[in-house]
Amino acid sequence: MEVANELMVRGIVVGVFQENCWVIGNRRTGEGICIDPGDQPDEVLALARDMGIKIKYIANSHAHIDHVMGVAGVHAATGAKFLLHESDLDLLRNGWKGMARQLGLDVSQGPPDPDMFVKDGDIVEVAGLRLRTITTPGHTPGSVSYYAEEGMLFSGDTLFRGSIGRTDLPGGSMEQEMTSICERLLVLPEETIVLPGHMEETTVAFEKAHNPFVLEWQRRAGDSSQAWLEQ
Repeated sequence: MEVANELMVRGIVVGVFQENCWVIGNRRTGEGICIDPGDQPDEVLALARDMGIKIKYIANSHAHIDHVMGVAGVHAATGAKFLLHESDLDLLRNGWKGMARQLGLDVSQGPPDPDMFVKDGDIVEVAGLRLRTITTPGHTPGSVSYYAEEGMLFSGDTLFRGSIGRTDLPGGSMEQEMTSICERLLVLPEETIVLPGHMEETTVAFEKAHNPFVLEWQRRAGDSSQAWLEQ
């Protein structure tokens, strides 16, 4: 995907959970950001090479196993700084181990600790590219999304096409998730392209009009929820 003359975005589906890893970079400067390398680091690195992009940051939306098992490989190969919200640190350190054992994965090779923590409003920037951090708790306590002014939102597992991330896992909250979606994400420009952690892309306009979870949340909230829809 070419969003502007200089920006490139490509995704790769990795791992048994079919997670979307995204690489976004600037064609002119050759610098970029990898979002959610969930598995198969060699494939992620090959994608970046094909794009002509040097990964400078690994920006994770959250720390579930399907989003972090490729971090160590990309981190070691590139020297990129690994970014995560601090509220997901315990999940990063411990939450993946039980699932890894069930899948027969090597639990001695987990993800590294973050090099930096991100918080709401932080700008993740390389030459020719800026992503704004939006805290979107609910799927996990430290879930974040990343927004590019060129009209792209990397929503992790908070918002999917016609769906939302599950909230029944430890640390999840339906109320937080819906508040994050309705008050933090769906107030972005309607033409914003949403690039999620699973499944196909969507837009803010489509989710406002058609997402059944959003429409049900609006119905339950009553007329008081109309303000954000009318923005």
